[in-house]
Amino acid sequence: MLTYPIQLPELPYGYTELMPSISKTTLEFHHDKHLKAYIDNYNKAMADCPELHNKPLNDILSNLSTVPSSAQTAIRNNGGGVFNHFFYFDALTTPKTSKPSTTLMAMICEAFGSEEKFRAEFKAAALSQFGSGWAWLVMDANQKLSIIKTANQDTPLALGYTPLLTIDVWEHAYYLDYQNLRPNYIDAYFDIINWAVVENRLSHG
Repeated sequence: MLTYPIQLPELPYGYTELMPSISKTTLEFHHDKHLKAYIDNYNKAMADCPELHNKPLNDILSNLSTVPSSAQTAIRNNGGGVFNHFFYFDALTTPKTSKPSTTLMAMICEAFGSEEKFRAEFKAAALSQFGSGWAWLVMDANQKLSIIKTANQDTPLALGYTPLLTIDVWEHAYYLDYQNLRPNYIDAYFDIINWAVVENRLSHG
């Protein structure tokens, strides 16, 4: 569980290991600069909230009404940025080396009809997120899978969902590699999903 103060972790893979889906340059800027800024700003906002210092980030984002109003916007935006980016980076791996297990594939097919329909719906959500945000595969309290999208650095935690998978569609996630071609980035993202991580999230959800 992430608690204050949060530190920038190393990536679970090398900076070149996601190529050609994501370049070394993009990873360096995205992880080392953008995520670092969210972490620094979150820690700064949390410094004045000692009553929250021992609470896990997940709990804080699930119950934002408990955050002092003076810090709520900063913690929502920067804490969401920390959670979302950790979640995104942790579930990536070398292209075309990971596939959903039989169990997870059965759940995907039950929820969406087929793997192809899941991909189409996930891509549609990522494409239709206006401006900055995220598309998510989530599970509800009844263990039903669905796809949602969130704006800016909002998370599914505040909506009561267990997140399983996400794609970052802020332009800093892909613009150096794909410019305005968000659809190409989304297609390439499917090649680097670490389905073992998704499965672990599912089993611990």
